[in-house]
Amino acid sequence: MAILQKTREKAGLAVSIIIALALLSFIIDPGTLETAFNAMSSKNDVGVINGKKISYVDFQQDVERFTTINEMVTGSSAQNEQQQTQVRNVAWQSLIDKYLFTVKAREAGINVGEEEMKELLAGDMVSPLISQNPAFLDENGQFSKEAVQNLVNSIASDQTGRLKIYWDYVQNSVNTQQYYLKYGSLISATNIQNPLMLKRAIADNNVTTNVDFVLVPLPYSMDSTITVSDSEISSYYKDHKQLFRQNASRDMEYVVFEVKPSETDVNVASEAINGLYEEFATTGNMKSFLARNSEKSYSDYWYKNGELASVNSDIDAFVSANNEGTSEIFKNSENVFFAARVLETAQIPDSVFVKHILLSSTDAAKADSLVEVLSKGENFANVAATNSLDTRSAADGEIGSLGWFTQNYMIPGFESVLTAQIGKPYVITTQYGTHVVEVTAKTAPVLKKRVAILQKTALASNETFNVYYSKATEFANLASGGYQAYKNAADTMGLYSHPLKNVLEGNSTYGTIEHAKEVTRWIFDNKVGKVSDIITVDNNYFFVAAVTGIHKEGYATLEEMKEPIRQQLYSEKLSEKAAQDVAAKIAGLDDLQAIADTLHTTVSSGVDIRFASMAAQGLDPKFIGVASVAPEGQISAPVAGSIGTYVFKVNSRETESFYTEDDAKNAASQMGSYTTQMIVPVMVQDANVKDNRARFF
Repeated sequence: MAILQKTREKAGLAVSIIIALALLSFIIDPGTLETAFNAMSSKNDVGVINGKKISYVDFQQDVERFTTINEMVTGSSAQNEQQQTQVRNVAWQSLIDKYLFTVKAREAGINVGEEEMKELLAGDMVSPLISQNPAFLDENGQFSKEAVQNLVNSIASDQTGRLKIYWDYVQNSVNTQQYYLKYGSLISATNIQNPLMLKRAIADNNVTTNVDFVLVPLPYSMDSTITVSDSEISSYYKDHKQLFRQNASRDMEYVVFEVKPSETDVNVASEAINGLYEEFATTGNMKSFLARNSEKSYSDYWYKNGELASVNSDIDAFVSANNEGTSEIFKNSENVFFAARVLETAQIPDSVFVKHILLSSTDAAKADSLVEVLSKGENFANVAATNSLDTRSAADGEIGSLGWFTQNYMIPGFESVLTAQIGKPYVITTQYGTHVVEVTAKTAPVLKKRVAILQKTALASNETFNVYYSKATEFANLASGGYQAYKNAADTMGLYSHPLKNVLEGNSTYGTIEHAKEVTRWIFDNKVGKVSDIITVDNNYFFVAAVTGIHKEGYATLEEMKEPIRQQLYSEKLSEKAAQDVAAKIAGLDDLQAIADTLHTTVSSGVDIRFASMAAQGLDPKFIGVASVAPEGQISAPVAGSIGTYVFKVNSRETESFYTEDDAKNAASQMGSYTTQMIVPVMVQDANVKDNRARFF
């Protein structure tokens, strides 16, 4: 375990080891593959990858393994919800790599041999995942093969088995990365841009067409003479079915009862904060007082004028106007009570430049000696180079320089640097060890205040909770007969039913209400017309939901797409008819101004367009395409665009040189990078991978 401790120390204070193979720029985080993933397997499967079923139990074992690795690398077992999601994503990506990507890579003739792995782990072609790993760096920050061997040798004596887990992970990561590098190179090699293609790209981007045109917008009202038949809709659906691929989703309605404090509850909170007010205004131990009595804990933060507005505008106004004293008690619209006390006022810089020497937590005596040495004028970087455990921090090129710190960008425990004297070293202790710290520069000081805030929120009592639960129960009982009963119950009780379309299985938020995954689970487990019992969320919201539609994974049905297709075909027909109407009105006219007068519109003059950059011009793509190749000096036939009908004349064309050969090559390179980024998504879609994690997490 000493090796892992060394890893953390050598990584410095900003250690952040990404478990996934982040060095590969073409690996896409699993979250971005959602549109390629399918949603349904069996009830107990987290997913299916290339025909391999992934059970919940097996997936959780992988998650626990990556959680262990994360704990070993970071030295912390604490994980918030975002970090847990990240670990699950890494576990899923590892399964994609194992059962899909490396399998497909081998099928393409790619292999990573035993001798190759030896070279990658500790030979002459060491993988960056090894050479850049802090666990394998020596005291000078250089890669050490001996450090690798030391870890391997320690595995046998490690009773916890954690070192083996870590080393297996490292080896697997190196192996997988090599497959990605080889496959990516294979794909990149096919991205050829020959001289003819290069010349064409430069020409397309450098030609500017100057046009005058008139535009007749499409009418907003429906044209009853335009009809779209069912056979046309069916034909369009068959010809464009690939456009209608969808994830599984549900349509639903729900009624929600939010438990809000009653007037009596608000008065109780008001009495409580009033009872604490005198002690708040006089206590000498504010940190302890707030810990016992306030929802907002004590903070050493120095506030500038305006910074407390996000807490409460009245509090901010009081603090801005006073250098000392205690405010009156304020209440906001959410029934939260506040009082503020200005504890201290001072001129504090926004940022300071900090240097440090990191020692172990047991080296307090050595720290004092180093302070004495530095106080006599010894060069800080030299002392840091020979004594600091952190040899990677060098913000200005000198070892020991951490850079500029602000209150929002601060190593925990370093807060005192904001008020420290420039050029006077001193000792502080943090979770990382003992530090000899020196502030070498500051920004101009600004008036700031240290403020204590007493906060109490009016909470619903048991009696209030029961009142809302009774209302929810009454509604649930009336709605229990099915969807029509649900609608009748909402009308009878005067409640708003929230309609939602295409709710995905991963959804856990409804409006502003979070942590409502149980509602989503219920609608995915029930049929159309079913109405739920009460679903409680955060013990503060009571949902009653009804399923109104089911959309299966795969291709949307013709019935589901009927109306969108009808609208699409109607728009196309309307556009064509509008162009025909314009053609009839301007027949025989050969002057653009006369055409504009006849059509009751105006001429847009001297508009420069380029075919190669349609998206940036804000014009109809069809118009740009036609104008880019139209002959000069002639009035065009009406062009049926998506927003209206165009009639135009090309005035001139110019070939410029602002788009260079380097621009064309960079564009081709970006396209090649995009191609490699699509390796995994295309494999996932082709293998019909099913990702059901949203069902469980």
